[in-house]
Amino acid sequence: MTDRPRVFVTRNLPGSALDLLRQTCEVAVWPDELPPPPGELRREAAPSSGLLTLLTDRIDDALLSAAPNLVAVSNMATGYDNVDVDAATRRLVLVSRTPGVLTETTADLAFGLLLAAARRIAEGDRYVRAGHWRTWGPEIMLGPDVHGATLGIIGLGRIGAAVARRAAGFAMRILYTSRTRKPDAEKDLDATHTDLDTLLRESDFVSVHAALTDDTRGLIGARQLGLMKPGAVLVNTARGPLVDQDALYEALRSGSIAGAALDVTDPEPLRADSPLLALDNVVITPHIASASVATRSEMARLAAENLLASLAGDVNDNVVNPEIAADWRAARPGRLAG
Repeated sequence: MTDRPRVFVTRNLPGSALDLLRQTCEVAVWPDELPPPPGELRREAAPSSGLLTLLTDRIDDALLSAAPNLVAVSNMATGYDNVDVDAATRRLVLVSRTPGVLTETTADLAFGLLLAAARRIAEGDRYVRAGHWRTWGPEIMLGPDVHGATLGIIGLGRIGAAVARRAAGFAMRILYTSRTRKPDAEKDLDATHTDLDTLLRESDFVSVHAALTDDTRGLIGARQLGLMKPGAVLVNTARGPLVDQDALYEALRSGSIAGAALDVTDPEPLRADSPLLALDNVVITPHIASASVATRSEMARLAAENLLASLAGDVNDNVVNPEIAADWRAARPGRLAG
């Protein structure tokens, strides 16, 4: 018997995060590359005090009701749309996330995708590998310039602002729309606040960095795509359901917009028969925006630290439902052993 709390980690993690957890917890780790099926996740959660989860793990009311000992869920991501936070709050389960640590790495990929779509890099690679490159030609693989173009940023949070800083090096004009206006960011980034429709009409490139909520699901649909310039490029490194994928396919197929670059899709993974895969004017990567060795290791470490803090009775700044702190402490007076 042990008084060390049991935690379940839904995938093997890079770096030292698991060793950190094992210092004070009994740790079970899901061994497969694919996420645990819902039934297995509920079974592993049932005896656990803590869960360390990924975006592919659905933490819903059914799971929470099956885990009466659960104290905390630590999500290894900036977003937490995979977690029913309302259900967790009702059951006095703390939910935390890992903001900040992936900002620069994600912005790197977002701007890399912008460049790849504009300059047709992935398409050019396929062109060469297929043996089509016969000579240099003045009209081969033409694309738009990035320098001096207008970039519209949807969601000027940490990642959106980091993308804007990169755009400054390309002398781009920056437009943004966000839930709240950000005068300091406007000054620091030389960015102009506008409404979404105006941003879409005036931007040569549109980069999506909004959080996924009930209000933002399908934020970019057929009407919004129809507002964009015929030569415009859409970049999405936020969440797939922010963009109506059927509408995007039609806009790309018809030439209503010039191109798209997606690190996120709906669903994930993208089905092998998705019509998007037949188009040359879209670049798709497998949700790798934060996938540098250093950043993923740091995300895992922070997720482990968040979980340990919650198990110890602390409510740190990464908790997304801190309003339950007093009731949570009263209901769970114990602290982490050791």
